[in-house]
Amino acid sequence: MEQLNFKLRTGETFIPLIQLLKVMNVVESGSEAQTVVAKGFVLRNGAVELRKRAKLTSGDVITFGQFEITVL
Repeated sequence: MEQLNFKLRTGETFIPLIQLLKVMNVVESGSEAQTVVAKGFVLRNGAVELRKRAKLTSGDVITFGQFEITVL
């Protein structure tokens, strides 16, 4: 499993799930991000997350494929 970290920008309190998948380059496009979320392939803190625009905050851990992304 590849461990990745994403640091929220100063002044931001969250990042939408599909945007995180895109900026971390674990999917090739926004439509792919939407598809993998809708199919239940993405876990948030160990539970399936089906909300494409779920607001991820500091401390959230996203698991998709061989990637584990921690939001800082």
